[in-house]
Amino acid sequence: MHLAELAGAAGAVAARIEGAPVVAVHADASLETVVAIVGALMAGVPVVPIAPDAGPLELGHIRSDSGAAAVLNTAELPIDVTERADFAPRHALIDERIAMILYTSGTTGLPKGVQLSARAIALDLDMLAEAWEWTPEDVLAHGLPLFHVHGLVLGILGPLRVGSPVVHTGRPTPDAYAAADADVYFGVPTVWSRIAADTAAATALRGARLLVSGSAGLPAPIFEKLEAYCGQGPVERYGMTETLITVSGRARGERRAGWVGAALPGVSTRLRDDEGAVMVNDGEAVGELEVLTPTVMSGYRNLPEATAAAQSDDGWFATGDVASIDADGWHRIVGRKSVDLIKSGGYRIGAGEVEAALLAHPGVREAAVVGEKDDDLGQVVVAYVVADDGVTGQELSVFAGEHLAVHKRPRRVELRSELPRNAMGKVQKARLGSS
Repeated sequence: MHLAELAGAAGAVAARIEGAPVVAVHADASLETVVAIVGALMAGVPVVPIAPDAGPLELGHIRSDSGAAAVLNTAELPIDVTERADFAPRHALIDERIAMILYTSGTTGLPKGVQLSARAIALDLDMLAEAWEWTPEDVLAHGLPLFHVHGLVLGILGPLRVGSPVVHTGRPTPDAYAAADADVYFGVPTVWSRIAADTAAATALRGARLLVSGSAGLPAPIFEKLEAYCGQGPVERYGMTETLITVSGRARGERRAGWVGAALPGVSTRLRDDEGAVMVNDGEAVGELEVLTPTVMSGYRNLPEATAAAQSDDGWFATGDVASIDADGWHRIVGRKSVDLIKSGGYRIGAGEVEAALLAHPGVREAAVVGEKDDDLGQVVVAYVVADDGVTGQELSVFAGEHLAVHKRPRRVELRSELPRNAMGKVQKARLGSS
């Protein structure tokens, strides 16, 4: 669909919903979803993308909490992509009105609605376009879901903001990416892992200008395979629904496996320890990452106390992620503070460092490390691993011991046929003990 056709189809949607307080969209990977989202933005109506596999409880909560008057792209309010209407946008992209409400799936409780302003979205896309040297001449390809920041904001609104074509592959398979013949590719680690394992598909991406990985940390072995087959390792970036993307590698800059780059222009970052003291940026110390950014959310919907708890009076947002920052401003994300900062015998251990050591073993395909309760040490390091046939837990314990300090070595390694993941490919560590 060309831009003029999209504007006409979205204009028809905008005319139908103008004046609604909020609308939701059944956000499957379809042209109808894109038309519905753009139509809501044109009408100045806050839009709530909903995962197509959302269950009745989740759907009911989101609709009630957001106050959505209707759900577009469903039988309730279907989308006709052939319909056309002239419609002048009812807002400016520099204003602070709520443009989008994205619901996060937290580890406890019902999802929280993250309210994002039009200005925050536009600013973030402009910062990324500069960092990635993204121009109208670039063709973007991805097959990511259209109800998250990565696939929707970056992967659909980004090309519209830049003026570049986008190819959505439906599913993010190696064959689909290889056939896309694009300049820029977006993917999550699971996608890049599958491409790295498919030599033909990886080689087909050699003509790309830029590969981008996000939504979770990319294991170093995958980065190295892509570098060998594609001629480049991906640029990694970091962000949250609440802040959008705040840290990234640059298109022409250095790319380091396991590191997500430096803060984007206009963004500041810092680390805090458990007592709230700001930590030194030496590339080794790990603490909770805080960001100060003009792209921060306008608050959690209907949750003023949660908003206040996450953001300080002077604007710093506590991400809940554990990271280290080196003297050059490069960031390495260890994981979530709640599950990836392991406190064992007085030591603070980042689960990501232990996972990286295990993934260096040629027979390990996936690894997830957690801290499990221990009466003596407080917590002990436990690893859950997907490995090739014949690889044993004892072998991996010894291997990790050759690469890590004694206090960081896994006390137990359990082999699994697979690790539980969510739609974006992130390991759900809370489910590991029962998986």
